[in-house]
Amino acid sequence: MDIVYRGARVVDGDGGPGFLADVGVDEGRIAEIADAGTLSGRRRIDADGLVLAPGFVDMHAHSDLRLLAEPDHTAKVSQGVTLEVIGQDGLSYAPVDDDALGTLRAQLAGWNDDPPGFDWNWRSVAEYLDRLDTGIATNAAYLVPQGTLRLLCAGYDDRPVTEDELNRMREVLAESLAEGAFGMSSGLTYTPGMYADTAELAALCEVVASFGGYYSPHHRSYGAGALAAYEEMIEVSRSSGCPLHLAHATMNFGVNAGRAGELLAMLDAALDDGCDITLDTYPYLPGSTSLHALLPSWAMAGGVSATLERLRDPVQRQRIRQVLEVEGSDGCHGVPVEWETIEINGVREPGNAHLVGRSVAESALAAGAQPTELYFDVLTSERLGASCLMHVGHEDNVRAIMRHRTHTAGSDGLLVGARPHPRAWGTFPRYLGHYVRELGVLGLEECVRNMTSRPANRLGLTDRGRVREGHVADLVLFDPDTVRDTATFDEPRQQAVGIPHVLVNGVPVIDDGARTDALPGRALRKNR
Repeated sequence: MDIVYRGARVVDGDGGPGFLADVGVDEGRIAEIADAGTLSGRRRIDADGLVLAPGFVDMHAHSDLRLLAEPDHTAKVSQGVTLEVIGQDGLSYAPVDDDALGTLRAQLAGWNDDPPGFDWNWRSVAEYLDRLDTGIATNAAYLVPQGTLRLLCAGYDDRPVTEDELNRMREVLAESLAEGAFGMSSGLTYTPGMYADTAELAALCEVVASFGGYYSPHHRSYGAGALAAYEEMIEVSRSSGCPLHLAHATMNFGVNAGRAGELLAMLDAALDDGCDITLDTYPYLPGSTSLHALLPSWAMAGGVSATLERLRDPVQRQRIRQVLEVEGSDGCHGVPVEWETIEINGVREPGNAHLVGRSVAESALAAGAQPTELYFDVLTSERLGASCLMHVGHEDNVRAIMRHRTHTAGSDGLLVGARPHPRAWGTFPRYLGHYVRELGVLGLEECVRNMTSRPANRLGLTDRGRVREGHVADLVLFDPDTVRDTATFDEPRQQAVGIPHVLVNGVPVIDDGARTDALPGRALRKNR
């Protein structure tokens, strides 16, 4: 065999107790699992005292461009991630035409950058997946982004779609699912996807269900209207018959402190009634997004150029300011913005570099400016290309939700900017080190299941997510006594410790703790 892990504590992904065994890998698959000390191969790795688990599945990743622009992708493979689900939050780069792609490149620069000289040689989902197949570090599964779909078929206007536009959206969605997408995502606090009403979402989810896919919404509010927003998504799932996966499911802002139990009771009632629901979370308190995401939806209508025109108009600025500071913007989850909680963490203009790592309130005080006016000026100078951290989470909510019976792990990690959220480099070792070993919030076997077989089940993958003979050799070997995240908010691009070996499709991508030059990942395609 190519590789044999000798004497490993195998935690197979199904949640049962670990067991000692040798595990042999050959031609990209798990060839044999046998008694410890009995297998031999061309390479033997002493796994005494280490855990061998299935490769981790990042159920909410924003690596859509980084996989291609920075193929090393150490941020993810060094955590043990072997599969990422991309196309998240209703906004990504396929399916598009030239006009839609231009709009998205500008709108998503704060998430993904807009790399100079990058080759945008795809338009359809099939072409994008083919591009991924040219060589990436992890495997990737793609969700059709509902906001991108709406932009392509109906434009950027704040209005209901026409019957013809909805039919076209359903047709393009069906084509994209047939080409290999695993479902559909939404970003219902992001334009233009947030302009969709419940009926439009349900009509699209009917198509997703017909292909055996699932719906993964970033719903309309994680703040003042959180429970109502969750309920809307459950009803979309009920009416369409489409399985539901709740993206970065949490309860944020002061209005939701200590209220995770209400969400979990709602989910349990729906599950007991036969609904097919799962969720993912990241093990941190702050969130992260584009700085312009806080704007009210009407201020973003028409796209980037129209938004910038409004921000330059004193009358419109005052109108937006009233919504942000007093009424509560739908882009800020219905909660009046608290500028001391909004930290700028990524800019593209060198003249704004001094703002990185400071809250809008701190920077405004230093400049002798009003926070909202400084915010407007930054958005204008950056052409909306800045990103931010939102310090709005609650530890008791985070712990309660990660214990839920449908929980999976997702980093929601943005990989660009001067100081990206450390979850991009630390999510999976943080679960294992902080929440398993240090706090005991989860047991080791349960945590591994959350990160492996449960997401594989949601994706419908029958040969990944478990340490089983015949399964694809996506594997991670880690030390349960030392594994931990080292990425911090001050130094976010730090590799985790305690994860010496990672295989993707049977090929080492982390070997003795170091990144190899291998790019064995590929685009997975639903039902193929």
